[in-house]
Amino acid sequence: MREILPALDRWYAAGSPFGLATVVGVSRSTPRDPGAAMAVGPGDEVVGSVSGGCVEGAVFELAQQVVETGEARLETFGYSDEDAFAVGLTCGGEITLLVRRVTREDDPTFGAVAESVSAGRPVTVATVIDGPAARGATLAVWPDEVAGSLGSTGLDVAVTADARGELAQGATGQRHYGPDGERREDTVTVFLHSFAPPPRMLVFGAIDYAAAVARIGDFLGYRVTVCDARPVFATPKRFPAGVEVVVDWPHRYLSGTTTDSRTVICVLTHDPKFDVPLLTEALRRPAAYIGAMGSRRTHDDRMKRLMEEGFGESELSRLRSPVGLDLGARTPEEVAVSVAAEIVALRWGGSGAPLTATGGAIHPRPLNPPR
Repeated sequence: MREILPALDRWYAAGSPFGLATVVGVSRSTPRDPGAAMAVGPGDEVVGSVSGGCVEGAVFELAQQVVETGEARLETFGYSDEDAFAVGLTCGGEITLLVRRVTREDDPTFGAVAESVSAGRPVTVATVIDGPAARGATLAVWPDEVAGSLGSTGLDVAVTADARGELAQGATGQRHYGPDGERREDTVTVFLHSFAPPPRMLVFGAIDYAAAVARIGDFLGYRVTVCDARPVFATPKRFPAGVEVVVDWPHRYLSGTTTDSRTVICVLTHDPKFDVPLLTEALRRPAAYIGAMGSRRTHDDRMKRLMEEGFGESELSRLRSPVGLDLGARTPEEVAVSVAAEIVALRWGGSGAPLTATGGAIHPRPLNPPR
């Protein structure tokens, strides 16, 4: 959704109706996750994707119908064994889409939501997808504000509380309620789509490898900061536009920075006077990934020094060192791909093995999906 918001915001500001299809449910192996979106706007312009190409043609027609009628639709697509050419997912999975019309009259909160997402202000959009409440009705929930309505005060109150909880975790998914927000009923299904600020990637050591890692981190959607104590290396011109560059001692900068369960920390200094104090700080705070560059010898020395700082085996098991997957990488760009591959594999529980050597679903549902 983030990727297509500029186009949606442009259509909305111009008063042009558009059909918005959002993935609100999945089962088994699917190419896109809940929250993925596709829209059909004026002149039949299409942005986004909900299945990587499997059902987009059918969704295009659905979106056109919804724009014409104004009636939101809930549609499920899956693989058809009887007809391999039928509209469906050849990967064997199943996706459920909510397709609704968006105009200033249908969704008066959309402009404020788009502005918040663009500015990095957290917001959750709650949308009725099934039940006696009006399908497609939306409620926008910020940490300190609410706009719109799902049709009843009780439902709005219950959903607002849950939306703020999901927003704190950056989570997206379905919730079930009674018509007036009753917790133990499931007659109304609401899709909570959280737009939390992008996760952070903190890269320490302003070397050529850092520039490559920063580029791929930005590509993956992280808000990237590069930090180095040496001003001759930590200069913005050496890094992609949009990457924050900080001149400071790495451990001191990290100690004053907030991290959470989505934060990625890449230690590329491979110098004990920098990386041991830095890793001592990193291993004592929440993070999704902590990786450190260096040879096997550097790694052994680093582990010894960290044990002397009081870290045990369970704490040190969080450290990915030497950093990256074994791809045979040599250049900074190849090493960056190796690091990014390890981050993605750790995030989703991937093995890092070639798909030709594995079996089962290519996109299994993770036991503990990332927030």
